[in-house]
Amino acid sequence: MIGRESLPVQRLRQFKPLNRLTEDQLVLLASRAERRTHTPGQRVAERGARDGLDYYLLSGAVELESVDGRKSEIVAESEQAANAVARLQPRMYDVIATQPCEFLVIEQDVLNQLLRVAPVEQVESLSEEDSDADEEYQLLMEFYAELRSNQLSLPSVPDVAWKVRRLTDREDTTAEQIAGAITADPSMAAKLVRACNSPLYRGFNDVRNVRESVVRLGTNTTRQLVTVFALREVFQTRQPLLQKAMETLWQHSREVAALCWVLAGSVTRINPEEALLAGLLHDIGVVPVVVQAEHHVNLFADQVNLDRAIAELRGDVGAAVLENWGFPDSFSEAARHAEAWDYDCRKPEPQLVDVVLVAQMHAMIGSHQNQGLPAFAAVPAYHRLGELELNVSRSLKLLTEARARVDEVQQLLSIH
Repeated sequence: MIGRESLPVQRLRQFKPLNRLTEDQLVLLASRAERRTHTPGQRVAERGARDGLDYYLLSGAVELESVDGRKSEIVAESEQAANAVARLQPRMYDVIATQPCEFLVIEQDVLNQLLRVAPVEQVESLSEEDSDADEEYQLLMEFYAELRSNQLSLPSVPDVAWKVRRLTDREDTTAEQIAGAITADPSMAAKLVRACNSPLYRGFNDVRNVRESVVRLGTNTTRQLVTVFALREVFQTRQPLLQKAMETLWQHSREVAALCWVLAGSVTRINPEEALLAGLLHDIGVVPVVVQAEHHVNLFADQVNLDRAIAELRGDVGAAVLENWGFPDSFSEAARHAEAWDYDCRKPEPQLVDVVLVAQMHAMIGSHQNQGLPAFAAVPAYHRLGELELNVSRSLKLLTEARARVDEVQQLLSIH
């Protein structure tokens, strides 16, 4: 049930970050907000939804259930109820009413606009803890606003990768022309030759120059490998503390990329180099978040806050980066849903996103980060690969036997 009856201003001040707003702003906000009631057992919000709304619990109680089945309860007027319920989007929880309950429902865009012009003295009157929480909330909302209006500073494709991708899009491009574009970047030329002579691509004889490498590898593999090697320079930041986060991100991306290469070649018809690149790019959305963190040093000095912002923003920002770079939709889909274990793209054959999701799971299990991971049987992507006779025992056996191959791909990605 939906209504428009306004709440008293003092009642609104009990919620964060509404307590930052002036009385006039709260009156305006109350006039634009809705009040909704729900009966026990009724779904309030659905996991995975992107509705742009904040739900503040006025009365009653709700249960939150995550993708792995864990449940928690929020009761009105408790400390947890001071913040919007399951605010992060796409939503990470199913929210079910367990008692008759009432919500104040606010559009996030409306609240964000009011927070932008909230007076400084309102912020200074808050405790340090409240101020940090509100700054985090405002930063997340600013990211979304900038993302929607194309104002967020996204990384650009390194020049050599951009030139090679444009050349290979043309049917009349020769190996000499592609080699010429690569040779203009001596570092890239050396990497490609070393890659062509690596165990993954070595022939009967070593190649001696870029043109021979392009001929042996073929246009598509050359294109993908040049992009892979060029990406290393994207994972950089000026702040030593944040550079550590970048290095950790790069190491994880390399591990997932190597597993994608093996999985794609073993149990799908997806091109392994394409899967390798999708694995390397699955967390590209973290890069702009970490770079932006340079401007919010006090907020992001706390690793917990940085991790929370990354978890909230990585999918949408990653998809935006790849769309901006002109990558196919399949790459954007893989970045957006790389940790959405319940995602099901519902296409007849396995997709890049399926390979990335399953590779992610194996990478996390291999590094003992499997706390909170769902069972393989509960992951749609795993079942989609299962259509090609992949199951739990076979996948673990496959990756154990392919460990040497994974190590070879890791060495390829480590070429300097």
